[in-house]
Amino acid sequence: MKLTTACCNILSQLTGLVEQITTDDFVKPVPTLGNSTIGQHLRHTLEFFICLENGFENGVVNYDKRQHDKLIESDKFIALSALAKIRTFVEAQQTDKPLKLEVGYDLVEESYAVVHTNFTRELVYNIEHAVHHMAIMKIGIREAAPYVALPADFGIAASTIRHQAKTAVASA
Repeated sequence: MKLTTACCNILSQLTGLVEQITTDDFVKPVPTLGNSTIGQHLRHTLEFFICLENGFENGVVNYDKRQHDKLIESDKFIALSALAKIRTFVEAQQTDKPLKLEVGYDLVEESYAVVHTNFTRELVYNIEHAVHHMAIMKIGIREAAPYVALPADFGIAASTIRHQAKTAVASA
């Protein structure tokens, strides 16, 4: 499976979630999630893709420079628009491109180390990051919006799905 296909599958699953959940439940603090909201987890996930897109042209990606856009986390239609824009960007990338990743771990001052990377590697990172947050969102959805029908593989890594399938066949 191409990375673009895998990424677009994740974006489609997130789109399905946003289309189903009510606005009230999208922005409702979920106790199990430390009172964060489904919208906040979605916004956080999408902003990593947005950082990749924003850094693509100049060749420098910095995930610390997210916008923390309150509109994405509070307005379902803006979230859906962001999902569509990300999908268009991902589908448009036909070749890999060298990039520099700025990472900052200093707790006092804003300073960055530069790591050489490429678009493909950063897309992989974004897919893994999205799956991780989808697993968290699934916990919140079960509590705050149990009417939302999620695909069976929502928030589950591909390797886990393959392992579960192999284990099921072996024990059958």
